[in-house]
Amino acid sequence: MFYEELAERFGSPLYVYDLDRVEAARRDLFSALPEAVDLFYAIKANPHPQVAAALSGGEGRRCRAEISSTGELSTALSCGFLAHECLYTGPGKTAVELHDVMGRGVRLFSVESPGDLHRIGKVACEHGLVADCLLRINSATASASTSIRMTGKPTQFGLDSETLPEVIDQLCSVPGTRVIGAHFFPLSNAKDEESLVAEFQGTIAVAARLREELGLDLRMVDIGGGFAAPYAAPGERPVYGKLAEQLAEALDRHLPGWRRREPLITCESGRHLVGSAGVFLCSVVNVKESRGSTFVVVDAGINAFGGMSGLGRLLPVCVEVDPNEADAERMVPVSLVGPLCTPGDLLGRRVMLPPPQPGDLLTIPNAGAYGLSASLVSFLGRPAPVEVAVRSGQVISASQVELHRSWTELSPGPAPAGAADR
Repeated sequence: MFYEELAERFGSPLYVYDLDRVEAARRDLFSALPEAVDLFYAIKANPHPQVAAALSGGEGRRCRAEISSTGELSTALSCGFLAHECLYTGPGKTAVELHDVMGRGVRLFSVESPGDLHRIGKVACEHGLVADCLLRINSATASASTSIRMTGKPTQFGLDSETLPEVIDQLCSVPGTRVIGAHFFPLSNAKDEESLVAEFQGTIAVAARLREELGLDLRMVDIGGGFAAPYAAPGERPVYGKLAEQLAEALDRHLPGWRRREPLITCESGRHLVGSAGVFLCSVVNVKESRGSTFVVVDAGINAFGGMSGLGRLLPVCVEVDPNEADAERMVPVSLVGPLCTPGDLLGRRVMLPPPQPGDLLTIPNAGAYGLSASLVSFLGRPAPVEVAVRSGQVISASQVELHRSWTELSPGPAPAGAADR
């Protein structure tokens, strides 16, 4: 009844974020990590201000922010994260954005390439600063399999590990920069705890080898993430019971001193922290039969819940709707589609539902990560869903992203200084 009441009050489509679940995920993940390990929250997973604020503050250990745009920095600062604790990432940092973020206090950057490092150094010198930099490493090998592989292949992310001996001296002598460690992000959404542990163990061994063989200064090592969570389907967020012990053993073996934060060890998480805290509600608009198939048209599609499906990334095109228990035995397979004028507006094939009727409210679980902000929200100009944050069953906030459908004329004057560096 709770979701039905919220939909009646705020309309449909609707996102509901449970802040108690966000905070529980934060506590559980910190409990699964050794005490001396820090944790970055990847703002990209869900930049909603109430969600992000639940991770930056509160009781117990708090997260730092991993950001990759000036907009994410604005979100982070407004939600209580500290600029000097943010990690700025991404393969295409422009001079304009670097000037902006350094001017607002960001000092820590993940470096994806020599060109990226030189651009960071040039802007830092113009600000009279020295930027702390982590070399993101694209390792040649991997230790586990996963749905999204982030290393061991040609990619725009990171420096290929096999080329580091040739360039390490140049990388460590770029004016305006100080290389203080390494950044790894080899996988996302590990299939199980054993895979996650194996990947971390391999990453830690690589970091130690880089220090030993290349003399890389390791004051900080970001060993990445890979913490799992179900997406747009029923299921529970995993709790890692063995990770802390096995991670500590690997760190003791390869990077002694880490318990004194020498080096500082950090991890990253997005979906694991917020995915299970969100529910997406949509309503049936129409039911159509076509050549033996049933199409259920709902009031929001990939414009509101895309999950980067157009990129072949996260949305599996098989979302699972939580049914009413009384109707569980009457389930029928349907194609769940949105209202957009494109055949790509598909939320799921053979989604099992009770016989649907216009006006029915559908509940898509585990929708707290890569939801609205990862969707084609401006496509066809439909209103954005309302987002509601709740705590202890009470509404804390309700908000709606405004989509500006007007165009502002800009003066076609001469190119501004530094435009070539953008």
